[in-house]
Amino acid sequence: MIFDIDIHLRRGDRDIACRIRSDSGIIALFGSSGVGKTSTLNMIAGLLRPDHGHIAIGGQRLFDSHAGIDIAAARRRCGYVFQEPRLFPHMRVRANLRYGRPRGQPDGGVHGLSQEALIELLGIEALLDRWPASLSGGEAQRVAIGRALLSTPRLLLLDEPISSLDLARRTEILALIARLHALTGIAVVYVSHDRAELDYLAGDVIALS
Repeated sequence: MIFDIDIHLRRGDRDIACRIRSDSGIIALFGSSGVGKTSTLNMIAGLLRPDHGHIAIGGQRLFDSHAGIDIAAARRRCGYVFQEPRLFPHMRVRANLRYGRPRGQPDGGVHGLSQEALIELLGIEALLDRWPASLSGGEAQRVAIGRALLSTPRLLLLDEPISSLDLARRTEILALIARLHALTGIAVVYVSHDRAELDYLAGDVIALS
């Protein structure tokens, strides 16, 4: 079982609950704005603590309120890609990519894909010496995905990563995510309010309401 999640959180007057049991490598969280999709991602990442429940990924228990388990976010090995790329504006693309690498780890790849092959797959070879301010939305998001992957995560979390892009760039990034999963086997949790995006990725879809 890749995903075994059953969590509950009360925020103000809202109850956020999510239950997932799946052996699919790609899980999609679907629902309208405000239903708790991002909060669920943050609970998986360890940035937000559920009131009760458990989170297990690939057989490892990351959180269990009953057993008193709550692994720190920095040790959960989650690569997180936000709706906005959030690149460091004072660092060129090459330095942004290196920032994701764990301290003391030499340049390397991820899940059997070399760093050079990953950069080529992302199509960002020509961007390495550029500043984030000079990148298009699609270019910046590809760099953000690369930075997340070079942190050697066991899980890639994507929070509506293409909602601000035009249709051509959306299709490009979706194809990239699908290909990265196929090549590396990394588990993916993808959040969107657009059902067409989720159908493209063809993973298990969890509807939050």
